[in-house]
Amino acid sequence: MTPDDIKTWLDARPEIESIFACVCDLNGAMRGKRVPVDHVAKVVDGGLRMPLSIVGMDIWGEDIERSELVFETGDADGLCEFIGRPLIPITWTSRPTALAMLMMRQEDGTPFMGDPRQALARVAERFKVHGLTPVVATELEFYICDPSEDRPQAPRSPVTGKRLDSDGAMSLDELQHFDEFLNDVYDVCQLQGIPADAAISENGAGQFEINMMHVADPLRAADDAVLFKRLVRGVARKHGFAATFMAKPYGNRSGSGFHVHFSLVDENGVNVFDNGGEAGTDLMRFAVGGLMETMQENTLTFAPHENSYRRIMPGSHAPTSVAWGYENRTAAIRIPGGSPKARRIEHRVAGADANPYLVLASILGGALLGIEQKLEPAAPITGDAYSMKLETLPLDWATAIDAFRKGRHVPEIFSKRLQTMMVECKSQELRTFARAVTDLEYHSYLEIV
Repeated sequence: MTPDDIKTWLDARPEIESIFACVCDLNGAMRGKRVPVDHVAKVVDGGLRMPLSIVGMDIWGEDIERSELVFETGDADGLCEFIGRPLIPITWTSRPTALAMLMMRQEDGTPFMGDPRQALARVAERFKVHGLTPVVATELEFYICDPSEDRPQAPRSPVTGKRLDSDGAMSLDELQHFDEFLNDVYDVCQLQGIPADAAISENGAGQFEINMMHVADPLRAADDAVLFKRLVRGVARKHGFAATFMAKPYGNRSGSGFHVHFSLVDENGVNVFDNGGEAGTDLMRFAVGGLMETMQENTLTFAPHENSYRRIMPGSHAPTSVAWGYENRTAAIRIPGGSPKARRIEHRVAGADANPYLVLASILGGALLGIEQKLEPAAPITGDAYSMKLETLPLDWATAIDAFRKGRHVPEIFSKRLQTMMVECKSQELRTFARAVTDLEYHSYLEIV
């Protein structure tokens, strides 16, 4: 989108008075500035500056203790690069506004590789060297909740007024009860250029999944996922609900996942995973080998929060082991059936709470590593992965942080800068959670032990 395009766009929308100029941080949160609409030229021309450290803040927006970005460099500013996507109209605020998506560069103009979007951009560029383009689709699950309670609670049906009290997997009734909310979500997706496809009622009460159509641009797919999460929360508030992408908001209900489907096409648009049959090509198998090789050390990008590890507990219907299989939803990596022309890989590990840029960088970076090194995966499994003796993912936060810190292949996918920032950020968050004593601990121990 050129400056002239933006001027034309804004001239047609005189009601918009301000622009949110934002970058996406390690936690997937948007951070930035609200600027008057007559300053938009500064935003799109790269004249906006913000501290490089804002992409590495913890989940509460606090600086990282002893971070070299803050204390050794004097918390230096970076340059904000407009990504070129059209301005994003926001309809759920008290006044109409728009959002400009940015990413960070250093003072000398080079990409700041602590920026999650820059990390994914580097992986995408590496595919171009091989004449390959990832074609990516995402599936995001979320819950809508009653916002009147301190803790999340299933919402009341807008039709019956009754609180949802049972799981409704693939329920048409539940979809229809919330059709005004879902219609509004689809309308805003269309307004923002997000290719939303099918919606289903998922396993938990008030849980939904909306799938995105495949796009031949991993950066666009990640942008869409980031914007989608934001718009769902905004539209939910407009309808009197709260929406959450927490991995496991209810201990006794299904968690929310972020599944990623991808294939690779060559310069002629041919799917290089398609061998005309069900098995897929050697290239597909090598990609699976790379995903298997890097899955444990990259788990922190798939499950980045304390709550994430409630979802990937054994028996919770989320992948807990390093395994792959054909048409097997108990495996971390599934090869869906169907036409060989659509042969693809589904990666099922990430929770809905993960940062889409880091998830796609981990998945595509791991797959590329496997292709470059011709890594053969173990044999595909058949049957129930949960009942097999397989290598497991890190099943707690501290172990995942340590695995990412020590990961042999992490520097082959992410910069040392991002690796350090992620470890420092998550370690600081872990220390905060470790100091918090829960109500359950008081109830269990206070007057008994």
